[in-house]
Amino acid sequence: MEPTTGFAVNGRFLTQDLTGVQRYAWNVSRHLNDILSARTLSAPLLAPDRAVDPHLARMPLVQFGRFRGHAWEQLALPTRWRGDLLNLCNTAPAIKAKQVVCIHDANVFIRPESYSGSFRLYYRLLQTIVARSSARITSVSSASAMQIASHLPLKASQITVLPNGHEHALEWNPHLAQSAPAIVSDRPGGPERPFVVALGSRAPHKNLRLVMDIAPTLGGAGIDVIVVGGSARIYSDDALTGAENVLFTGRIDDNDLAFLFERALCLLFPSWTEGFGLPIVEAMAWGCPVISSDRASMPEVCGDAALMAAPDDPNTWIQHIETLRRTGQLRGELIAAGRQRIKQFSWKTTAQAYADLMRG
Repeated sequence: MEPTTGFAVNGRFLTQDLTGVQRYAWNVSRHLNDILSARTLSAPLLAPDRAVDPHLARMPLVQFGRFRGHAWEQLALPTRWRGDLLNLCNTAPAIKAKQVVCIHDANVFIRPESYSGSFRLYYRLLQTIVARSSARITSVSSASAMQIASHLPLKASQITVLPNGHEHALEWNPHLAQSAPAIVSDRPGGPERPFVVALGSRAPHKNLRLVMDIAPTLGGAGIDVIVVGGSARIYSDDALTGAENVLFTGRIDDNDLAFLFERALCLLFPSWTEGFGLPIVEAMAWGCPVISSDRASMPEVCGDAALMAAPDDPNTWIQHIETLRRTGQLRGELIAAGRQRIKQFSWKTTAQAYADLMRG
């Protein structure tokens, strides 16, 4: 396929579980493919063997190397590809200069307890090298850029902010949900009992401990808590146990998540820190009001379209939930504001910015 752009995309994310960082890479790649198609250009996706092929017409998958994981990225990738490289998932080859790297957050510096010791040391060293040598560093929010600049050798003004988008969530179909209908209907209190959703891994910085702390009070008020997600291996797991009204679903697919968002009283998002906070815009896309932490990137993402609370103030979280339950007008206002808010976050716009960066 000719002509080519002269750059390639680091596709190691195609071998990884789909969490927020990987979802960013998938969606930027999809929309970048559309931009390349309009220009009749192409750029390969480079990945280890056994990667998932996204079947992007203008971004053909090229698999190579005997290694996987970080070894592939540091050894096989820079040896095979000498041109410009786009890296969308926090890491990149340490020996390469002609590259753009998206660092999503500074969590390994500001919340080290959330990560294993080996992961923490590797990321700190690698990101320090990459920040010094790469042509451009991007991040997903202004708050994240400021945090990164306080720990890595560059200024916030040198970091290009290219946020997450919302369009992918609109493609979900709750009518195709498989596990969520039973989750909702089989609860002891029945399908009509109100519930809130909490979404995220059990890493300490996700602060699901606050949700567990307020769960008994919510249960006494007739409200269930549905916790969606699992623990990634990189995290130092914060073991959680819940009250009788707490249901842990583990990982569910996107259609099931849309089903829950449509029916939930609200999304609880109590993180101490986030690079962006993608579940916030996903919930807003499905008309689910959001109660969010007031730290890091969350105020930047939420604007005036969510209720905010400190991540260490359980009473305010309970008050917000109770207010939402009894005030239909506020709920409707938040739903409408959320649907307007998400228009500020577009994968198409972010992909266009990456295309311009890679064009030089």
